[in-house]
Amino acid sequence: MPSSSHRPRKRFGQHFLHERRVLEKIVGAIAPANEDLIVEIGPGEGALTGPLLEKVSRLEAIELDRDLAAGLAAKFPPWKLTVHCADALEFDFARFPAGIRIVGNLPYNVSTPLLFHLARYAQQVRDMHFMLQREVVERMVAAPSTPAYGRLSVSLQARFQMKKLFNVSRGAFRPPPNVESALVRMTPLDWQLPIDEDLLRRAFSARRKTLRNALPGIDFEAVGIDPGLRPENLSPEDYARLSMNSIL
Repeated sequence: MPSSSHRPRKRFGQHFLHERRVLEKIVGAIAPANEDLIVEIGPGEGALTGPLLEKVSRLEAIELDRDLAAGLAAKFPPWKLTVHCADALEFDFARFPAGIRIVGNLPYNVSTPLLFHLARYAQQVRDMHFMLQREVVERMVAAPSTPAYGRLSVSLQARFQMKKLFNVSRGAFRPPPNVESALVRMTPLDWQLPIDEDLLRRAFSARRKTLRNALPGIDFEAVGIDPGLRPENLSPEDYARLSMNSIL
């Protein structure tokens, strides 16, 4: 079991997983092989790091909290674990070889911008498994024309196959967060859809408007899309067609 000596810091959004059954379930979902290069974001006290290191020959960890980074470096041998004391929001994941597997219990206060950052490295990774606020996971996997569907849904589904794996109760964390959590798997698509993020941002900032009013100046007929629809009605494929048309 992980040590509980570290006092969770609110400014880092720290909620440490401690329930062994949940940790075992996460490792089972990841199914790591010995030769896999795992990159763990926000390992905290190493509750998941330890079980992963029992399965893989080495692991890279990215931890913003200096005290936790030092504790991890002291707890695990350096030939098994490399600790990067850095902000994952600014980290260049291209420094790792292709085929990395990224995992983490992501800080809920920066989860959305972190997901957008990680999406840039879709071609670099084999898959990603993240513990997130359940509401965020539901947005990530949401289908068009549903309340949870939005910019995050389109941007991620254009690059990844998304699958919500299971929910996790608040009691599995120390301290318990105010929200329920869920584990999600993100697997890069063989063919990633070209999405104009600025167009996507403009569309969903006016999601209640029709497309003709939300995105003026676009020839919707040229791409076979009804301008009377709303932004939430379009699939990622529709947004890819609009994105391609906007640069022609």
